[in-house]
Amino acid sequence: MTAPSDQTPDQQPGTGLRADAERNRDRILAAARRLYATEGLGVSMASVAREAGVGKATLGRRFATREELINAVFADRMDAYAAAVTEALADPDAWHGFTGYIHAICAMQAADRGFADVLTMAFPTAKALEARRTESYNGFLELIAHARSSGHLREDFVPEDLVILQMANAGVITATGDDTPDTWRRLVGHMLRSYAAPGAPIPELPEAPEPTALYRAMARLSETGPRTA
Repeated sequence: MTAPSDQTPDQQPGTGLRADAERNRDRILAAARRLYATEGLGVSMASVAREAGVGKATLGRRFATREELINAVFADRMDAYAAAVTEALADPDAWHGFTGYIHAICAMQAADRGFADVLTMAFPTAKALEARRTESYNGFLELIAHARSSGHLREDFVPEDLVILQMANAGVITATGDDTPDTWRRLVGHMLRSYAAPGAPIPELPEAPEPTALYRAMARLSETGPRTA
């Protein structure tokens, strides 16, 4: 008699993961990416299992904890996040590199609500994710120094200001993403202007959202309440 799928061994001697187990893993990751991208990290593990069409035991064998799943889902995005600061540091115009980096990472948040959450939360047990975060942070410290030396970044800008911006950006994306998805650009434009030292080239300020679209977003929030992770 064939055992239920949740009780089938995932591994055979000398062969690594069975083909069906590998397919299950891919289905779980794809499902988690879809749910996290649209709903954020508040999605339950049970919801991921349902979306993937697998049992809870199968999900648990592949990813024992929520942090393990998040680490796997966002590994490629954290690679891109780390690459963004490397690209910014290579820009011969330090101020342009700085402003370009800020805009790039905020755009990454806007493209994926789950990633917007990842950048504003800590996952101590997700070692690979946290290692990439640390790498990016160290690169950002160097980027700040370059931008300050150009005379275009305010002297009182500190690394924590980026965290504050990411938190604010995540909130704006959550509140307005369905009704006026480019609102985050306006926020980032204002913040970049506030970071500029006197005499620095001022980035162009994107247009404000349409009042009716913003009102719809406010009305929706009043009905559903803010999303919490």
